[in-house]
This record gives sequence, C-alpha cells and structure tokens, in this order.
Amino acid sequence: MASRVHYAVVIVGAGTAGISVAARLVRASKKLKGQIAVIDPETKHYYQPLWTLVGGGAAKKEESERELASLIPDGVEWICDAVTAFQPEQNTLLTRQGTSVSYDYLVVAAGLQIDWDGIKGLKEAVGKNGVCSNYSFQTVDSTWETIRRFQGGRAIFTHPNTPVKCGGAPQKIMYLADDYFRQTKVRNRTEIVFASAKSVIFDVAKYAHTLEKVIQRKNIQTKYKRNLIEVRPDEKAAVFEHLDTKEQEVLTYDMLHVTPPMKAPEFIKGSALADAGGWVDVDPYTLQHKKLANVFGIGDCANLPTSKTGAAIRKQAPVVVQNLLAMLDGAPLAAQYDGYTSCPLVTGYNKLVLAEFDYGQMPQETFPFDQSEERFSMYLLKRELLPILYWNGMLKGLM
Repeated sequence: MASRVHYAVVIVGAGTAGISVAARLVRASKKLKGQIAVIDPETKHYYQPLWTLVGGGAAKKEESERELASLIPDGVEWICDAVTAFQPEQNTLLTRQGTSVSYDYLVVAAGLQIDWDGIKGLKEAVGKNGVCSNYSFQTVDSTWETIRRFQGGRAIFTHPNTPVKCGGAPQKIMYLADDYFRQTKVRNRTEIVFASAKSVIFDVAKYAHTLEKVIQRKNIQTKYKRNLIEVRPDEKAAVFEHLDTKEQEVLTYDMLHVTPPMKAPEFIKGSALADAGGWVDVDPYTLQHKKLANVFGIGDCANLPTSKTGAAIRKQAPVVVQNLLAMLDGAPLAAQYDGYTSCPLVTGYNKLVLAEFDYGQMPQETFPFDQSEERFSMYLLKRELLPILYWNGMLKGLM
C-alpha cells in the first residue's frame, strides 16, 4: 500500500545544495526540526571538485567519498528514495517506492544528469584503451591510469555543447596532463588538442587572458566550436561536429579525455517546475520559482545564468534559506543572489588561477591581489583548505 507523509519543508536532492540548505534551515529555525525531509536515493556523497586532482594523480578518490547518512543534519529526515513526479498543484510529489510526500515548501536541489548516452559509443568506450573521464567516481581512476601510461601521440580533451559542472574543469585536467608528460619526457612526441564546443577558452575576459597565455606556453592546439558526437574505439577515432558549419571532423587519438554532455534530470524535465530547457525555472535573484511561490530551486538543476559550481551554491544556499524563512513569517523576500560563482582553474601541478565572478561576468575576487595570476598559494587553497571548509563548514550550514 502506498504511504503518505507530510513535512513543512521537502528538499529534493542530498548533494551539496540539498545538504547545505537543510543544515542552514535547522540552524536558523528550531521549530523546523523534525519537519524537514531530504529525498535522495544515493547512499554516498562525493566532493566532486577533487576529481580533477584525482585524475591528475595528485589525490586519491577515496578522499572525495563519504557515507550520505553521516552528513544528514540532526533534525532532518532522509528518505532514501527517488522522486518520480511532482504535483505542485497539490503540493505533493511521488517517489519510486510509491510514497506520496506533501509539503508546505519545496526546495529542488537535484543536481544535473551526466548524459553518457549523449555521445555515440562513449558509454562502452570510457575507461578502456585510452578513453577516460573525470566525471564519475567509477571512471576517474581511468584518467590517471591513461596519463601515467601515455607514451606519446595525440591527446584530446573535450568540452561539450551543454552546461557542465564547473565550466573550467574540462581544461584543468589537460594542464595537469601536460605537466606530467613533461615530467616523463614524452611531451616532445605528444600533440595536445583542446576540442571545445565553446568559442573561447573562458567566458570572463580577465581570466581568459591568462589561460590563453597558458595554452600558448604549453603549446596546446585549440579547436573551438567542435562538439564531440561519436567515439569509435576500434579505430581510436573521435568524431566532432562544427557547431556553425555542421561539418564533421574525425580525429584519431592515443588518449581521449571526455567531458560528457550534461542535462537536467528527467523527472524535472517533464514537470511543471521546468523551463523549456528542462531546468527548474526560478527567479535569478530570489531563487523562488517563477510561477510556484512555495517552490525554490538551487544549484545545478536551476536555470540560473551562471556557472554550475559548488562555490555558487555556497552563495545561493543562504538566499534560499532566508527567503523561505521570510515566507514562513509572511515577510517579503529580501535576500538576493548576484550570480557569484567561482572556478579554481588548475593550470599545472602547484599552479592555480582563482576565477570568481558574478552574473555580469565581472570579477568578484576574495583576496587583495590579482587572482588572474597563476599562484601556488591558490593551488594549496584548492588542495588542502577547500575540502576542509566543504565537509566541516558548508555542509554543516556554517558558511
């Protein structure tokens, strides 16, 4: 028999956004303790920003993994189940196990979906014979193995024609690979190609200027407006489509690091919560749904016109919580999100450019120096300090 349960606040997704919002809510409002549920079918939680360093051999993937149960805040109930449908007109949602969950307020923090099937042949090829990807816990080791065993030839790194987690991540692993190839004396017999569906190396001019110098210094060939559409592992060939001309180009490879296409989760895409692209349709400043007043969207699943990063969520979570609590009190929604996001751009072992910017793609830098310069200190920030702040600060609602 299907069960029915009710909570004051239901949060869909127990990733960075969902856990952060839940932790902040119980800290801010004692009366909400026991009245908040987080719904997520996964049992593990991953600190995904570390996977770039794992793929480059500079970290172990086990450092990125925690049991989800250990991260659920006290006073919050975890429903280990998957949402299958939203019924916002009844303030309810349905789960795979047949539970009907009703709510007063809904926060959708479901992340995005890696579309391994979006490139013909990729799903079967990844993790074997030079095809690798940092974009899952299961495949990230294949990147380091491929880099470590590489003996020269053509190494291709891709960036798809979709939103991705951290817009700079597809190129960061390329810079680490270049460094490693130099260390192992194979770089002089290696061609590195960055085949990106984007038209520029980075969207913010200040940081793009630095990255163009990095590309030049490392002698990396760029092919822009190229979208990977097929992997042919038997031929060791990658098929790209030029976004403007639609012409296809086949490049052979000895190493192929694929950033897979990403999309909105299917259960959101077909719902009343979604915009035309399938993302949760929210006001970019208040994060309240544009049509459903008691619904908020946050993180990668929302249609916010900014990069999808954990740093963005760190600034979004307090806005969602403050505005939700304001609604509870009958007050106006005063908290505003300015589009802040950050991308720590690893440009080599011990080098990093800390890009921080807002909706207008204007730098919003934290430190009193030019963050567009490559710095060892910023690499240490990413490698040593940010994971501590994530586990012990952000996920506990402290920052």
